[in-house]
Amino acid sequence: MQGIQIKEHGDLDILKVCDIPDPVPEAGEVRIQVKAVGLNHLDLWVRRGIPGHQFPLPLILGSDVAGVVSVVGEGVEDLKLGDEVIVAPGVSCGACPVCQRGEDHKCRSYGILGETRDGGYAEMLVVPRRNCILKPKNLSFAQGAALGVSALTAWHMVAARAAVKKDEWVLVQAAGSGVSSAALQIAKHLGAKVIATSGSDAKCQRAKELGADYTINYKEENVRQRVKKITEGWGADVVIDHVGALTWDASVSSLAWHGRLVTCGATVGFEVEIDLRHLFFKSLSLLGSTMGTLAEMHEVIRLAGAEEIKPILAQTLDLSDAAQAHRLLEEHQVFGKLVLIP
Repeated sequence: MQGIQIKEHGDLDILKVCDIPDPVPEAGEVRIQVKAVGLNHLDLWVRRGIPGHQFPLPLILGSDVAGVVSVVGEGVEDLKLGDEVIVAPGVSCGACPVCQRGEDHKCRSYGILGETRDGGYAEMLVVPRRNCILKPKNLSFAQGAALGVSALTAWHMVAARAAVKKDEWVLVQAAGSGVSSAALQIAKHLGAKVIATSGSDAKCQRAKELGADYTINYKEENVRQRVKKITEGWGADVVIDHVGALTWDASVSSLAWHGRLVTCGATVGFEVEIDLRHLFFKSLSLLGSTMGTLAEMHEVIRLAGAEEIKPILAQTLDLSDAAQAHRLLEEHQVFGKLVLIP
């Protein structure tokens, strides 16, 4: 098959299409003919490499896959050839106590496609049967591939970790990203009042079109002051932030008393400072979040199928243009998800 397999970490020039042996499904596995694969910042980190962390090279990138069942392994009886599926990006053992409790994201063997095992930057992909979810008919393959990590992460942040309630104020930082554009919609689905930030008026307008009640251009306005004014001095009950150091001070200072800040990443800076007096005096909660459960992935796809939330496609490109897609993601030039077509 044709695909992009990195044998060493490096710059954009290592993203070249090459011949790779066809993957063969074992018992309980399914081979997917990949129709679309979505990009995440995880792809950038794996490509570049992370000091002190070892990835299983050679490796095919790509966590978010939509495609067609082409081969089923022994024991797989409830999927047939030609079924159109969206692939859940997190892989667990499926048998340990936490998996049996439906908390598979806590499994000791949990991994992510394109990080701990081969992903979807290729014409074919093999995954466990339980990772295959039937694609709603109203979604294209590209839209299906625009869910995955971003929508799953956003759901777990907003619904599980922050437990957002009706009429709460939710501040979503960097609304143009895949995670934030999904988080904005999920918060609205749960009945919250949403304030979204972005670095351009055009992206702020897109956020309003997705349902944001208010938007803030963080390059032109003081986020904390605007949040306080919008909420009439109350502040944000919940802040959704994956940016890191660049937005941290504004996120923390925008919180209401007993507010919750949920972070799932640090795309712009890992190291931050916090005044502990604010933390305990205002009874704040700082919550980390990574991925989500298989059941939550099913719920996200159900909501997308019911058009309660919409996968946001920024652009589709050929797999051979992966380097260009990585560059666009690095430069924050998109609103929503970039998707590659093998």
